[in-house]
Amino acid sequence: MKLRKPLITILLGLFCVSFLGVNIISCGDSRHDIENYFSFDEGNLKPMYQATDKVDLSLLNAKNKTIDSIAYFVNDKRVSSVKGNAKFTLDLNGKKLGYQNVKALVYFEGDTVSTKTRVEVASGIVPKLLKYTIVNTYAHDPNAFTEGFEFFRDTLIESTGQNGKSYFAKIDHKTGKAYKKVDIDQQYFGEGVTVINNKIYQLTWQNEEGFIYDANTMKKLKTFKFDKKVEGWGMTNDGKNIYHSDGTEKIWTMNPETQKLTDFINVYTNDSKIKSVNELEWINGKIYGNIWQKDAIAVINPQTGAVEQVLDLSALRAKVTNPEAEVLNGIAYNKKTNTIFVTGKNWNKTFELKVSE
Repeated sequence: MKLRKPLITILLGLFCVSFLGVNIISCGDSRHDIENYFSFDEGNLKPMYQATDKVDLSLLNAKNKTIDSIAYFVNDKRVSSVKGNAKFTLDLNGKKLGYQNVKALVYFEGDTVSTKTRVEVASGIVPKLLKYTIVNTYAHDPNAFTEGFEFFRDTLIESTGQNGKSYFAKIDHKTGKAYKKVDIDQQYFGEGVTVINNKIYQLTWQNEEGFIYDANTMKKLKTFKFDKKVEGWGMTNDGKNIYHSDGTEKIWTMNPETQKLTDFINVYTNDSKIKSVNELEWINGKIYGNIWQKDAIAVINPQTGAVEQVLDLSALRAKVTNPEAEVLNGIAYNKKTNTIFVTGKNWNKTFELKVSE
């Protein structure tokens, strides 16, 4: 008899008991069930939108609950509220390219639950194709696995990769010979480089570390840690901020004084995400970016991430005679001549180009 009460308690907890049609014990839905009452109607959503679009969002109400109101959030910022289950229109104009995380907070029958979805936003600009002419062809060290390429005054700065072989150097751009070379410790795979405030900044690939050198003496001043869990790929600067690619569609903004990554853009054309953004160069207010495994350069708006123009350099590969040559990677802008110097990993040539629409 001592087991009877616990057994009855257990049975009553598992089943609803009714007598003459009247509920004696009410069986409510679990919290998990309640959280599934509402969901976004994703059947009407497109796989990708453009930054000029507007998205109509509505909720499915699986249990026909009475909804008091719904608050909508985009990337955790409250943007609107509606009464009942009224439609909400999300205007993508001015939104960051990439994924927009949308949350609906539903108030109904004395309770509150949330549901989430996301929409992917591409650029509203169709990229234009640029033209180029070859002004000069110069020698380039075929052993240089180029990761960074930038002019400092009249001298070309080049950084290279590969563990145990990485270095950065001041280069005579006409001969490809190094004036001075600084080897990097063998545990590091060297990556992008940029010069700002008379200091050379250099990234490493997967060590989450970078280096700062005196641009005149090339003496190391500091080793810094990345403050985000990202890889180091390309670098450039606009005279105030450094821009750092990480092998994804992201380009980060770095504060050169603190080395903190403060913001990012996502790189998109009008219909696709551009992954593996590599070596970078700042040219006349735009970011020129190599795309890994592509012999092309994307011209990127640094405020939005939109690819506005494309420079197809695939024809240059046929002019490179080193059989070990890999992908195009290296963009250096010469302000005096208004020309662009490009090369690639293990290319035996550097090309000086005049670019036009």
